[in-house]
Order: sequence, then structure tokens, then C-alpha cells
Amino acid sequence: MINKEKKLEAFARALEVMDALREKCPWNHAQTIDTLRPMTVEEVYELSDAVLKKDETALEKELGDVFLHVIFYAKIAEEEGKYDIADVMDKLCEKMIYRHPHVFSDTKVADAEEVSTNWEMLKAKEKGGNKRILSGIPDSLPPILKAFSMQDKARGVGFDWEEKQQVWDKVKEEAGEYEAELKAMDSAVGEDEKKAAADRAEEELGDFMFATINAARLYGLDPDTALNRACDKFRRRFTYLEEQTIRQGRDLHDMTLEQMDAIWDEGKAKGL
Repeated sequence: MINKEKKLEAFARALEVMDALREKCPWNHAQTIDTLRPMTVEEVYELSDAVLKKDETALEKELGDVFLHVIFYAKIAEEEGKYDIADVMDKLCEKMIYRHPHVFSDTKVADAEEVSTNWEMLKAKEKGGNKRILSGIPDSLPPILKAFSMQDKARGVGFDWEEKQQVWDKVKEEAGEYEAELKAMDSAVGEDEKKAAADRAEEELGDFMFATINAARLYGLDPDTALNRACDKFRRRFTYLEEQTIRQGRDLHDMTLEQMDAIWDEGKAKGL
């Protein structure tokens, strides 16, 4: 690992590169915070992929790409006379020091859970108590992560099950209500009744998923990672099914579900 001086030199070099890009590159000069936003979202997802795949080479690269966007936004703001990267870093440090009194002051904490609880309480006080607990969760956050974040923040102020096992009654209740609305959809007649039934079923599906995500949170599981793993597994097994079908000179469209299941189970048995 390099020392702090080398790290600061590397940071300064990144800022100099950004200065040059904004001055001399027509594409970089044309960018605004609005044009950067979708690219930033993409970069964050690429970073997430590298984390999930435990790909250290890709992770090193993607961290750089995300950092580039941070200094890009700050450079645009500097040009507009609003703030610069120093202001960004100063506010970051001030926030971290304020929210970690057990590190930078004499506050005592028992464990990581108490740190998290204190974090939410301090965060709520930062704007004179006017900040709402869930207001910091972006509307555009992917739904699974949004649900998890909402539940976790509510937990931070004590709004949670007393015992994690209690969540299963809620999961079962929501599953039953979802199933009932699906059956109502099947028996609905007329366009208006079918649409109303579909709306109710969709709402119950959301409630069921929300409860399931809550159960995952209570048991220390990451629902987003879990669903990603399920998607990866399905991709592997379906690709195996497709490849084996092609090798046999067959077409999936002409096969029965039983025939496809046999190949699927074969791939499953191979650990795919």
C-alpha cells in the first residue's frame, strides 16, 4: 500500500486530468449534471456487478469510473460558482464526524446495531428535526433496495418486530391475500371487473414481496443479492437447456415441457 502523500498526489492528478478534459475535450466540455446522471447510474451498476462477482480487477476499474463522476459533478459546480470538490469533501468529513460521536467524541456504543440507531437519530436532527425518516430514500431507487432501505430506516427508530419470527405471520397473511386476488382475477368477467381485479392483485403482490423482503432483512439476508443469484442460476440452467437442444438438432418451440424439464434437471444435477 502507498503512503498518504502518494494518495494525495494521485487525487491531485485526477483533478488535473478532469480540468484538462473540461478545457480541451469537446465531449467532456459539453456534459452537464443532467447528461451525466444516466451514465452515473450505469457506472454504479457496473460497480455493483464487480462486487457481486468478487472481481477485484473490475472492481478497481469501476471504483475509478464512479470516482470520475464524483469529481466531474464537482467540477461542473465549480465552473458555475456553486461549490467545488473541496467543499464536497469538507461536508463529507463534517457529516461523518457528526454521525460518529463514538469515534470523534466520548459517546459509548455497545455494538454495530446501536451505531446504526444513533446514525438515524443524528441524521434526523441535522435539519432541525424537520427531516422525515424516509425522505432520504430516492424515488428512483430499484424497488427491492427501496423496500429494504425503508424497512431498515424504520427499524432505526424502533419500528420493527420484537422477534424476527413474528414476520412469518405477516408473510403468510400477505401470501393468502395475494392468492385470493389471483383467484378473483380468474373468475372476473367484463373488462372493468378484470382490470379492478388485476389492480388489487398487483397491490397484494407488492405487499407480499414487501413482507418477504422484510423477512430477509430480519434474518440478515440481502434480497437484492439473493434475487441476483436466482437470476444467474436460471440463466445458467436455461442456457444449458438451449445449448443441449441445439446440439441435438432440436427446437425448443417443438419440445414439450416434460422434455425440456428433463434437460433442465440434467443441468441442475451438474451443479449449474
